[in-house]
Amino acid sequence: MDPSDIRVGLSACLAGERVRWNGDHKRDSYLVDTVGRFVRFVTVCPEMELGLGAPRATLRLQQEGTAVRLVEPASATDRTEAMDAWAARRVRQLARLDLSGFILKSDSPSCGLERVKVWSRGATPVKRGQGRFAAALAAALPDLPLEEEGRLQDPKRRENFFERVFAYRRLHDLFAARWRLGDLVAFHAREELLLLAHHPESYRELGRLVAHAKGRARAEVAADYRSRFLAALNHPATPRRHVNALQHMTGYVSKQLDAAERRELADAIADFGRSLVPRVVPLTLLHHHLRRFDVACLLQQSYLAPHPKELMLRNHV
Repeated sequence: MDPSDIRVGLSACLAGERVRWNGDHKRDSYLVDTVGRFVRFVTVCPEMELGLGAPRATLRLQQEGTAVRLVEPASATDRTEAMDAWAARRVRQLARLDLSGFILKSDSPSCGLERVKVWSRGATPVKRGQGRFAAALAAALPDLPLEEEGRLQDPKRRENFFERVFAYRRLHDLFAARWRLGDLVAFHAREELLLLAHHPESYRELGRLVAHAKGRARAEVAADYRSRFLAALNHPATPRRHVNALQHMTGYVSKQLDAAERRELADAIADFGRSLVPRVVPLTLLHHHLRRFDVACLLQQSYLAPHPKELMLRNHV
């Protein structure tokens, strides 16, 4: 994939833009310097684009009766309606850009995806809010992979998010073209083991959907497959499910390996299952045998390369 073809939204402060309330930034070097080689970031700062400038008065989520408002505590200025109107317009613009994901600034009253502080008069703030722009984005684009940069520090969350981003783009490319049923069958065949590692039930459901797609309206098939496929990848893959997928692949080469090679591969998978080695160890060994015996049906699996290896997402999981 050409990086210019994959657009990912990004809170502008994470890109190094000096848009924070104090005129500073929160540049994330991994996102900018590593991920930025493989995607084109579309930067957004809700508060700057609303016209508040930088530096500016701080904003916070404030409980007012049963409603949560966006206010400037220093002046008691309420920015809720203005922010919501801007967010609705901006999200419509973003929807036309065919984004494949969005990375938001954590703890922000505009961009925070979850656990943003909500203040109440005379009480300790409680982390139960969602930024106003983040809420509009999630409501308008419910299938779009969303994550906060803070949670991306967790290796498993990071891998899951970028798996979803690149899978989202592959799926988009399939249905954006003049696809035929054979194209969907080929797509699903390439994604089977990735689905198996994430959610075995969805793996089986989607297999049945594809098998019985003939005769159904194309738009209906596409909508059904899309929603179930993306929902499946929302389930984080577990070590146990990865072991299942790795063992499934091993079955294709096991008879062609000698006893020592079979033992080496089985030990590598078992060591991964016990968290003694990262998943890249059995995957590399298995990939070697698949190439050695030219197992074409597995070499095309997205599971082997669901994202660019330079992101190093499998080195710690």
